[in-house]
Amino acid sequence: MSELLVGTKKGLFTLRGEPGDTFEVAGREFPGEVVEFAVRDPRSGRTFASMTSGYYGPRVLFRDGDGGEWRQAQGLEFPEDTGATLDRIWLVKPGEADGTLYAGVAPAALFASTDDGETWELNRGLWDVPTRPEWNPGAGGLALHSICPWPGDPQRLAVGISAAGVWISEDAGQTWRTGYTGMVPLYVPEEERGSTHALCVHNMHRAPLRPERLFLQFHGSVYRSDDEGATWNDIAAGLPSGFGFPLAIDPADPDSAFVIPLAGDFDRVTPDGRVDVYGTRDAGASWDALDKGLPGSDSWLTILRQAFGTAGEGPDMQLAFGATSGAVFASPDAGATWTPAAEHLAPVTSVRFT
Repeated sequence: MSELLVGTKKGLFTLRGEPGDTFEVAGREFPGEVVEFAVRDPRSGRTFASMTSGYYGPRVLFRDGDGGEWRQAQGLEFPEDTGATLDRIWLVKPGEADGTLYAGVAPAALFASTDDGETWELNRGLWDVPTRPEWNPGAGGLALHSICPWPGDPQRLAVGISAAGVWISEDAGQTWRTGYTGMVPLYVPEEERGSTHALCVHNMHRAPLRPERLFLQFHGSVYRSDDEGATWNDIAAGLPSGFGFPLAIDPADPDSAFVIPLAGDFDRVTPDGRVDVYGTRDAGASWDALDKGLPGSDSWLTILRQAFGTAGEGPDMQLAFGATSGAVFASPDAGATWTPAAEHLAPVTSVRFT
């Protein structure tokens, strides 16, 4: 039995089903609220949901076990001296050290917890980098939305920011450096390139078995770094569009990545009315359309940044993604075949396996 946590603009849905078969809605919580992201920490079994509410504001709730009481995390607010106000909590990510979690927020900042997500504190090292006044927002705001711990080393961490590029720390977030050589920002004159200006990262993941390798969905292309973000190689050749938001990897194969291209950058729907997941098994040298069971025509879907989840690894890895139409699709075999998991949910913001 597989279980999906599906965040939507109208609450959190739990879907359950057998891989390769139809899923059923097993529960709905927080009706009417925008659930930006939901995830279960595999270490503690604690479930986290980040929400944006016109009444409560941005917040993270957590609970232990199925059916437990939801409690609100404390400390997810900017210190007064920053002059900033929390707009959105993009994701919660388990770290490498026991009890450590990270939260990426807007305006772009990193919060950390060392007590399994009950209390949080702003990472001042990243907040206080000298170039912060030069950072510019993307269309979705100035957002830290991707967090990539280094497996087995709690000192090392990489984050992706729209539109301020990739930042890397090797001392548990006390200091940060950036790497952008090879990235080509759109709409920026060539003479103004060579900084974090307009580096609109859309998503980023690390290859666990080769942790110096990062895959990145950019605003207009897909990149791979083999040196912890110092330099980047464009690997979008063979895709119908370099634009998109969703990105996933196979943790057992450092040469693998999966993307869902969108027609960019103003249309932002699946190109030509086809819903295609593309996968590479050679680090981006080539891409294959993984579309068996997906709508092949008259389907202009939008899949958001966090709405693509995975479970397991190798040829039996499960994949699932959701669209703003309310449809969710799942694959039991690393994208070789797909079936509908849900058809009529609210607009989907995030998808994660438990």
